[in-house]
Amino acid sequence: MDFTSLFHNTPIRTVDVDGAPVAYRTFGPESGTPLVMQQRFRGSMDDWDPALIATLAKERRLVVWDNTGIGFSGGSVQGSITEMAKTAASFIDALAFNQVDLLGFSVGGYITQRLALLRPGLVRNIILAGTGPGGGEGATYPGPEIEYWVKPGHPLFEVLKALWYNDTLEGRAATRAYMDRIYHDRRPARADVTNEAGLAQRAAIVNWWKGGDATLPELERIRQPVLVVNGNHDVMVPTPNTFLMAQKLPNAQLIIYPNSGHGALFQYYQTFSAHVLQFLKSQEEGGIR
Repeated sequence: MDFTSLFHNTPIRTVDVDGAPVAYRTFGPESGTPLVMQQRFRGSMDDWDPALIATLAKERRLVVWDNTGIGFSGGSVQGSITEMAKTAASFIDALAFNQVDLLGFSVGGYITQRLALLRPGLVRNIILAGTGPGGGEGATYPGPEIEYWVKPGHPLFEVLKALWYNDTLEGRAATRAYMDRIYHDRRPARADVTNEAGLAQRAAIVNWWKGGDATLPELERIRQPVLVVNGNHDVMVPTPNTFLMAQKLPNAQLIIYPNSGHGALFQYYQTFSAHVLQFLKSQEEGGIR
């Protein structure tokens, strides 16, 4: 199936959030509790895998969006994960949603955790993919190879292969398949996050890993049901942090995907989608039994 036209054919809407125009798209049914998607470092809403979005949208109302200063949204990148989470809450309020489910990937997972702590009544269920609780006691920190690969100038295929997908035959194939679904001639230039915005995000991430506004000491206060997933060898947000989160979150379920890394949710988008949909359905039916 050709997924490359999904974003091109879905209009971008905007809503005012604290004086900034914030861009978003919606997919799937018009009713039901929305699943709001929180994006990664240097990613706009057009960097979600359209295959994943299309699969989830068969059953769920989805909202993908760009936080301020990113992609199609105006304003400036917020200076901390906490401020980004406050903007996320204001965005959800601006759309008049009383309660939402949240899916956070990578940095989007950082924002999701903090949002759940700031506004627990707003958040029903949580999916955390390729993410962690920041720095602190028990955390496993990224290695020096991350600094090498996130610097400008490296071919994107090589970056994704090194940081998102294990450098195996299967990993290389997953890298190419993801890139083919994302980077095509209909992708608008504005979908690419600027270097300035990326640097601002990076500063917030560094603060998070230094323990600044990390959620690690507060995970026990996140009471919502949480599905925690990752690849078995994530080098960007090391997989041991996934286990750490699942142990500390009081209502967590954990899934680790084989032969995969940071981008496991895209490498195995069909399996990941099935897990997300089943998790949400089971919570609506009363939870684990």
